[in-house]
This record gives sequence, C-alpha cells and structure tokens, in this order.
Amino acid sequence: MHFAIYGRASSKELPPMLPALIEKLNQEGHTFTMYDAYAEYISRRDKTISIKESFKIHEDLKSKVDFMISLGGDGTLLDTVSLVRDSGIPVMGINTGRLGFLAATPHESSLEAISSLIKGHYSLDNRSLIELETNKGIFGENRYALNELTIHKKDTSSMVTIHAYLNGEYLNSYWADGLIISTPTGSTGYSLSCGGPIVAPQSTDFVITPIAPHNLNVRPIVVADKNVISLEVEGRSSNFLAALDSRSVTIDASVHMAVRKAPFELNLVRLNNQNFLSTLREKLMWGKDSRN
Repeated sequence: MHFAIYGRASSKELPPMLPALIEKLNQEGHTFTMYDAYAEYISRRDKTISIKESFKIHEDLKSKVDFMISLGGDGTLLDTVSLVRDSGIPVMGINTGRLGFLAATPHESSLEAISSLIKGHYSLDNRSLIELETNKGIFGENRYALNELTIHKKDTSSMVTIHAYLNGEYLNSYWADGLIISTPTGSTGYSLSCGGPIVAPQSTDFVITPIAPHNLNVRPIVVADKNVISLEVEGRSSNFLAALDSRSVTIDASVHMAVRKAPFELNLVRLNNQNFLSTLREKLMWGKDSRN
C-alpha cells in the first residue's frame, strides 16, 4: 500500500509515534509520501527519519495513494480537503492535538490503527462538502470546505448585514457579527458554539447559523442541501472576512457568494470500534450526567 502523510510544522516536539509509524510502514513493505513542508520540518527535527518521497499539491496524489494519514488535530484534517478533493482517497485522522472530533484516533493507538487499515478493518463515512462560487474567484480552485463557510466582520466592532437567499428567494437579512453555513460534519464545530443544532453526518442538510445576531428572534435554520444559498454582505466597514474551514480571505461588498453542495464527498475512515454517537458522548461529553 502507498500512504500519504500530512501534518503541520509547529514549535512543538515531533509526534511521539511518528518514528514508530514510519518504521512499521517500512518493515511491512509499504511506501509513503509526505507533505513537503512537513517533510522539511521533520528532517530538521530528526535526522534519523528517512523521507524518500514528498508531495505538494493535489495533482501529486492522483491515482497512486491508498490512504491519506492526517497527523494533528481537527484543523489539520480539514487542511487535507484541498489536497484530496475529488480523488476519493480515504482520510484517517490521528489525533496529536486536543479535542480530536474528526481526528478520532488517539496517537497512542496509531500503530494498531494502521494495522486495521491494512487488514481492511474499517468503513468509510461519506461526508458532504460545501462548494463556494463567487463573482471574484476569491478562493481559486480551493473553494471546498468540509465544515463551513463563515462570513464575519473584520476591521470594526460594528455588526454587518448579510442578505441571504435560497434559490433566489429572499430568506433574511442577518444583522450580526457574521453568519455560518455548515455541513452536517461542521454542525459540531463553530456552528454548535454559536447555538446551532447537532446534525447527524449522513443528513442531507445545511445549517445556517447567525453569529451574535442583533435580532434575538433570529435562530439557526436547517435547510436541504439541494438548495443554493446566495449571500451579499454590507456594513460600515469596507472589509469583511470570508473563511472556508481554516482558510480565510478579506472581501468587500462587491463579492457575491453562492453556496451549494459539492459534486463529490470526502471519504473519512472510521475504524470498527468508532462511531458518531460514541464520539459525541466521549469528545463533547454529550449527555454527561452522574446518573448515567
């Protein structure tokens, strides 16, 4: 098997399981390619780790990678969306960060997890993605998100006004600090912290969640993901922030946005001892009660 390994360079120590993981792959006759910036970081930190192949962009991964391994937290796993895109390469997150809701495999169990992949003891969760189209092409080809699109105020404390439409029909004008359009996967992220509902991963929905709305009777709404959600932004400031997962750009009122379901999905690896409900209870302490 051929693996791709993705991680972020940081000031922290190397992931403790990384040398053993690479040694396991080498000993069992498997090959790997590593994200080039992460490979340089690893080589500077540990001269004993041999990295023979690296990749940089989406095109480097086509038709030759069996699995993408994300080493880090949920934000690191979200980065892999722009690399995997429509290739169908399954992604497994090994958590070396904090919460690890998407990157659900603890780093202490990484070797066992790799063995499970090799033996086929896993299933794939097909996660829907957001696709963002704009009249200015603000994100270029990397216009997809696993969690959410966020529109947020930037240079001032004044709220913004975001006009939202469903298939061209007027929905609402949100007077707020911002607005989140999330997938079911993203419903347990930023949207949840702003009062949005938890949506099961296989639901065919978008969640529209205002951030600190001025009108207290405005609440999150769940709509079918077959809708196209159009957005226009205005406010006292001339600049606003648009973010797809962990990537953000500065925009102005001339940028018009349309959000739709992407024509492909992300294959998220789920080991046989993992499921969404147990992750909810464990990671979010959902329903935690001394009586249970």
